[in-house]
Amino acid sequence: MKRFLFLPLLAAAPACAQTYDLLITGATIVDGAGNPSYTGDLAVAGARIGAMGRLAGATARRTIDGRGLVLAPGFIDIHNHSDDTVLADGDAQSMVRQGVTSMIFGEGGSQAPSKRFRRFSDYWKALAEKGVSTNIGSYVGSSEIWTFVRGHRAGPPAAAELERMKDEVRAAMEDGALGVASSLSGPPGSWIDTGTLVAMCEVASRYGGIYSTHQRTEGFGLFESVAEALEIGRRANIPVDIIHLKIAEHKMWGRMPELIATIANARSRGQQVEAHVYPYRAGQNNLSTIIPPWAHEGGREALLRRLRDPALRPRLEQEIENGIPGSNWYNHYTATGSWEGMLLASVSNPAYRKFQGKRMNQVIQELGGRPLDVLFRLLLDNNGSIPTVYFHHNEDDMRYALKQPFVSIGSDGSAVAVEGPLSAGHPHPRFYGTFPRVLGRYVREEKVITMEEAIRKMTSANASKVRLFDRGLLRPGMAADLTLFDPVRIIDKATYERPHQYAEGVEYVIVNGTIVLDRGRHTGARPGIVLRGQGVRPGA
Repeated sequence: MKRFLFLPLLAAAPACAQTYDLLITGATIVDGAGNPSYTGDLAVAGARIGAMGRLAGATARRTIDGRGLVLAPGFIDIHNHSDDTVLADGDAQSMVRQGVTSMIFGEGGSQAPSKRFRRFSDYWKALAEKGVSTNIGSYVGSSEIWTFVRGHRAGPPAAAELERMKDEVRAAMEDGALGVASSLSGPPGSWIDTGTLVAMCEVASRYGGIYSTHQRTEGFGLFESVAEALEIGRRANIPVDIIHLKIAEHKMWGRMPELIATIANARSRGQQVEAHVYPYRAGQNNLSTIIPPWAHEGGREALLRRLRDPALRPRLEQEIENGIPGSNWYNHYTATGSWEGMLLASVSNPAYRKFQGKRMNQVIQELGGRPLDVLFRLLLDNNGSIPTVYFHHNEDDMRYALKQPFVSIGSDGSAVAVEGPLSAGHPHPRFYGTFPRVLGRYVREEKVITMEEAIRKMTSANASKVRLFDRGLLRPGMAADLTLFDPVRIIDKATYERPHQYAEGVEYVIVNGTIVLDRGRHTGARPGIVLRGQGVRPGA
């Protein structure tokens, strides 16, 4: 990973002739480049960092005493799913309170192209009208392109369909998308073949985009899935970022060093490939992912019809319990190893609301009957969809990955809140705690990595991936996206049992020079902008 080098000049310009908009004094400055921290001041002029160093004599409209606090670039969440929730509430409370100033969407699906937003320019307009407290950027999702062109149909695309898919990538990149993202572990993403992904990525590459991929499987077949991601990167000549690198199959735990070596070998040959992790041992997907891929073809209604068909039950049960020989289907049931390893995160049917936040083994016991019968009943009575937390990976594997210089940090979460419409459900605690958890648990308590390295992984490492060249570092002229936190107090509070709890220790968050979090309180400001990719056409 390319590292930025910024050597702090503690006797920088006195700046006494200028009155700044904001002055932060006496903070412990961690610049985002991985350099050692130092004590100093930082001045903000408009939306940019105006000066740094010892700014004796400088004046400002607002001064923040930074003594006892760490001043870092605002955290860039490289893997975020708030693309819909920010339209409901632009305050992005759970993310801002973690120190996040920029969120990157599209990894598990993008808002465009779709019936709601035909192009990304339509989505950008909706965000501008709503206002958002953080900056946002987005990949275009390969699944959205697939369904927009082909609907919910498996099988290889016709030549004309492939050309339409490439046209959609071109339109997205010219509207400012950051690249192509794929989510290949379940339909419709699992229907997209390697060649089609290469064709999409070739277009994105010409616009300076990257390829971000949720692999086909994170269990058995994981190494083959990594090989496919590397192949796509080579054939399309595009940088690759592997989404939430993990081994999500209990029988494969402990093999992270092999996986890291595979990626390191590709990097040693000159390939641009990186990855990111989140600091938890559970993931979140949908209970419907336990159902084999063929049953999803045709969309939600087709899935429900198949679940109701008694003639299909024996086949469904056989494949759920034993997998599909020769298939790359990632089976969450076998990967987790038990019903106890699944927690229902959000239930739409009020009759089942009492099971929200409970483990599947508890639900099975309370409802009675065969476990697979209970599974089918839950899906049929909840329109085929129940977001579910899966405890299927290992913390030691995550720690090993976190130490690697080419592995950054992303939440895989959404902006939610402890009250209001976004407080519904029982989300994964990463929605509230990812970045403070790294700094509190893995830096301060366990000393897995240094604070400087952790902040680099949250800032400049992610900025360089998606080519946000004016963010992720503290230096004059860069965007004034800043986070001030107490290194002694910062910690996540959200748990799997009680997820709706804000993290502690983040005191100030500044986005484009505007204070969004002030002494731990959200100001209501929404100064976020769209972070467009390198291929954006003029005027988009």
